[in-house]
This record gives sequence, C-alpha cells and structure tokens, in this order.
Amino acid sequence: MKRPNILLFITDQHRADHLGCYGNQQVKTPNIDALASSGTRYEHFYVANPVCMANRASLMTGRMPSSHGVYSNGTPLSENSMTFVHRLLEEGYHTALIGKSHLQTISGIEAAWQPDPKRYQYDENGHAVEAESPNRRGEQYLNEDPRSWAAAEFRTKTPYYGFEHVTMVTGHGDETSGDYEQWLKEQPGDWNRLRGQENAITDAQIVTPQAWRTQLPEELYPTAYIAERTTDYLNAHAAADDDQPFFIQCSFPDPHHPFTPPGKYWQMYDANEITLPSAFGRGDTRLENYLHQALEEGTAKRGSQMPFAVNEREVREAIALTYGMITMIDDRIGRIMAELKRLGMTEDTLVIFTSDHGDYMGDRGLMLKGPLHLNGLLRVPFIWLDPMTKGGVVSRELGQTIDIPTTIMDYAGILPYYGIQGRVLAKDPEAEALLIEDSRQRVNLGFNRFQGLRTLITRTHRLTIGMPDAGNELYDLTVDPDERHNLWLAPAHQQTRTDLLDALVRKMISMQDPVPLAPYYA
Repeated sequence: MKRPNILLFITDQHRADHLGCYGNQQVKTPNIDALASSGTRYEHFYVANPVCMANRASLMTGRMPSSHGVYSNGTPLSENSMTFVHRLLEEGYHTALIGKSHLQTISGIEAAWQPDPKRYQYDENGHAVEAESPNRRGEQYLNEDPRSWAAAEFRTKTPYYGFEHVTMVTGHGDETSGDYEQWLKEQPGDWNRLRGQENAITDAQIVTPQAWRTQLPEELYPTAYIAERTTDYLNAHAAADDDQPFFIQCSFPDPHHPFTPPGKYWQMYDANEITLPSAFGRGDTRLENYLHQALEEGTAKRGSQMPFAVNEREVREAIALTYGMITMIDDRIGRIMAELKRLGMTEDTLVIFTSDHGDYMGDRGLMLKGPLHLNGLLRVPFIWLDPMTKGGVVSRELGQTIDIPTTIMDYAGILPYYGIQGRVLAKDPEAEALLIEDSRQRVNLGFNRFQGLRTLITRTHRLTIGMPDAGNELYDLTVDPDERHNLWLAPAHQQTRTDLLDALVRKMISMQDPVPLAPYYA
C-alpha cells in the first residue's frame, strides 16, 4: 500500500471563528471551507500554549511546553529535541518546510530580562549559567536570525528539526525576511526597499495601530511567494517520479499583525460593515483595566508585540484588514489544491489546516495576546482531510496542538518516540479536559513581574489560575460563551470550582514529562 503524502497548512495568530466554516458570515474563505466540507472540522481544538514559539514547539514535538522547555518567545527549541518530522524523515518521507518556522529567534535581540548577577553565576561571555547545560545558544540557533540572513549566501542548515528542504520566511506582514527577502531582491524593481511603514501608501481612512498599506503588489507579497514555492515543490516531486511520499509544512506568516494585506485585499472588506465581536466590551481583570486606562489617558503603547486596548473603529478596521489577509491566504490555498489535483496527487494526500494560536481581536476591547486566556486566543481551527474517508464531519472531540503530530504519525503507520504526550484523534479515548500551560519570560504591560497561568478546558467550562497577579477565572461556557461572568467567587459555583481545581491538578500530574528514562536500576 502506498504511504500517504501529507500537506499541512498553518497560519499565524488566526482565531477559529475567522473562517466561514466556523460560522463567520463575513470573511470569504471558500477554499478552506471546501477542505472542511470534504474532511473533518474539529469544533473544540485548542493550543498547548497561546504564544508563537511555545506552541509551534509543541506542534513539532507533540509535547507540552513544560516538557520541551519552550515557554516563551525567544527560547529556541533544543536541537536535541525529537520531532515528528524527524520520524517522518527517518521512515523515508521527503520533508519540506516552506514559510514560517519560528522555532528560533526571528529578531536577534537579546532578552530584556536577565537573572540578578548578584544572586546567580555568569560565565565568561556574560551569560547566566543555567541549571540545564548546554544552554540554547550558538550558531545552530541562529538559522532564523536576521543577522544571519544579512549574508546573501546564508541558507538554513538542514536537516532543520527534521526538514530536509527549507524555504525560510521570517517575520510578519510586508517586512518578512529569510529566503523570501533574498528572492525579493532578485525581482525587477527595487521592491525590497519599498517595504515597511515608512514606505507605505498613504491611506487616511485607516487609523488602527500597526496597519499600513504596502507598496508590494500581490504577486510579490510573502503569502504569494510561499504558495508559489509550495507548488514548485509539488511539481518537482511529481517530475522526480519518486516513490517516497512527502510531508510539506506550508506555513503562512499572516494574518499576524502588522496588518498589511496587499493590493485588492487592503480594501476588500469595508470596516464600516464589519460586525463587532460579540465579546467586545470591557472586563475587570488587571490587564484589561491597565490597558483601557492607558488608552483613555492617551499613554497607551500600541506599537509592539504587547497587547493593547482599542476603540470600536479600530477594532472594525483591524478585523477588516485581517479578513483581507485571510482571504489572500485562502486564494493561495485554492491554487495549491488545484495544482495538487492537476498533478493527480489528491487521492494520495492527507491535507491538514490549523493555526499556532488566536488573537483577542476586539474581545474585551483588546488586541493581540497576553496573560489573559480568552477563548479567541486559545481556540484555533483544525481541519483534517483524509481523501479516503467521508467528508463534512464536525467533531466535538476535545483536541489540542500536541495531538497533531501523534495523529499524523499514526495515520502514516509510524511509531512515535517515547515521551510524546499527544493523543491520536478519533482513535484514542477522548480527553475529558485539556491543559494549557503559559509561563512568561516577559513582563506584560500592567505588571511588574512575570505571570504564569494554567488553564483547564472541558466541554462546559474554562478554569484559569493566574500567578502571581494575573488572577483566577471560572466560566460556564454553555451559558456564557463570551466569558463575561467570572464565577470564581460565586457561591453557587464553589463545588464546580473545587471539582475543576482537582481536575486541573490531576491533569498537570498526568502531563509530567516521562523522559529521560532511567537506564538502570538504582
């Protein structure tokens, strides 16, 4: 029996409800919707961690952040980590990453916080000596660093976490780098110098933060580049007439901020017609109060990766531009799927669609992501299209990012490595609850120290413990899907809180890392 090809589409910072197949009546995503109508759409699918690098590391390893060690952006995945792509490569798959990886630094900027040198040892290079050695520094962790890509001849060292072929795209919006930037420099015109906010086309109609109208034409935008490189790979594979199957991770940096959809996608959606999120408003957590007060006082900082508060107009504009980026991705997925069909590969290829995490996108009047575990941040799309099974299925099973590699390997008939923590979806016993880990190494606005959160998701409730200042939350999602009524202190819900706290502790224990194995008896 021929082993299946596998094509994994992944977007960046893309909420589940920003797709037509998840009930959105405004965004146009006919091609992704077609994947859902021909496959299985998971209604209750969540991240392992709501931060880019941490959850992408969980996607690669099938392990929780407490196991693979990537809690926060800036910490690379250890080169010693086993990934499911390694296993596919070992078992004869051709493996390709085309687009965003974000398993290593994409800024090259040293972290602002360092341990107190009066309390902890530092080495001769000025770096804190850590409890685990070796630390995650060195040239092997600079494959996505802009300083590396400043050299025209630089290319990603392969195999890269199991990928034998890498077309790297780092960054976001129209400012991406990596192989994309090297390619853009070779195109007719001086397009590489015409990117970024300082070169944007003036559009006084848009005032939402981190939005600009790029000069890049659609065909030179990163989304188009990634799609073209993916079809190139498919054609090369077909021309080689190779019996080995492929695994392609086609990874788009959009719809992550900054909001820079090119060409027609900039004006595709009228902000005045955008429906405000049902969860728009204002809550009463420490983070929300600080950010909204800063907006009201005119002191808000809204140009970084940190979350910020927005007004109604800004929310509508940000959503309209985000929809433009999503529709552009959808159009390019349609082209890739058409090429897959033209090459006669449809019947042999498993197709998957997901995202690394969500975005507040106006919920509680906030944007981006932070130490507040709202549903729009935690819940992501997951579509599984097996050409050999019945389509149009909606699964109510609880699923999570760590389940993706486990399920892929099972589908390909490949044994996983010991220590993988995900389940095989639609095969293993269903999960009663999911654990989401979040231990930050950045001090978010409104706080003066790191925040750590642990969330338990069940079919009916979300319970979050936030330490030391983020606060505790309990929501009954069956009657309060917008999470407006925190029941943590409600007398009538104390038994539910007790039961869920017990379940959270048990889930945390069950997800403890079982490796390394003891090689000997004591």
